[in-house]
Amino acid sequence: MSYETLEILRDGGVATVWMNRPDVHNAFNAQLIADLTAACRALDADDTVRVVVLAGRGKSFSAGADLNWMKAAGEASEAENFADAMKLAGMLRTLAGMGKPTIARVHGAALGGGMGLASACDICVVGDKAVFATSEVKFGIIPSAISPYVIRAIGERHAYRYFQTAERIGAVRAGQIGLAHEVVATEEIDAKVAEIVDALLQGGPKAQAAAKDLIRAVANRPLGDAVVEDTARRIAALRATPEAREGLDAFLSKRLAAWVPRG
Repeated sequence: MSYETLEILRDGGVATVWMNRPDVHNAFNAQLIADLTAACRALDADDTVRVVVLAGRGKSFSAGADLNWMKAAGEASEAENFADAMKLAGMLRTLAGMGKPTIARVHGAALGGGMGLASACDICVVGDKAVFATSEVKFGIIPSAISPYVIRAIGERHAYRYFQTAERIGAVRAGQIGLAHEVVATEEIDAKVAEIVDALLQGGPKAQAAAKDLIRAVANRPLGDAVVEDTARRIAALRATPEAREGLDAFLSKRLAAWVPRG
């Protein structure tokens, strides 16, 4: 896979997607959006990929929208703006909907759309100098496309504050409000990501995809008969799969399951 704005590195079952526009702090433009969409689809379809890590080259994870792209959008028609917004929304949905575990490796700035990317990933590991913001209101717009993922990460209450104030959110605060799972010294980010990757590689890949789908199905739904029945059907279907049989046999035999990397 070759992309104009991305560098993808493979290490066994781990694919690290490096946003590679360091001169503009990995700001979004149409090409980066298209490349991320295509890369997420390709990696999700690749059975040899177990975990996807999203990272940024240079000083920042992603500083949000490219200013030249934003300026062009301000001069475009509403129909053209809608088409552009749908591409951004589609990219975020593709990332968030991946069946593989995803980790955001965040250092430096993660502003606007960058905060959206971090929120759309399953797991977020943050360096202690990282800074987030939903800064859109400062430009007279709103964090619309990223909102489902940011609200999922930080909740409605915090969203009411930060969507309106556009305050900078430091790494420690990001951990406090649920945006970051881990906050570590910047030089320790890769070690922490590797630790989480190792934990992920112990799990069955089909079970992990099913676990993600389970969360989407159950979250924010009232606990009624439909939810209870749905959860029962999901586990019943999985118990009979080859992966589940292999996992149970490996546990009882005190050996590594077939999907766990050796060495």
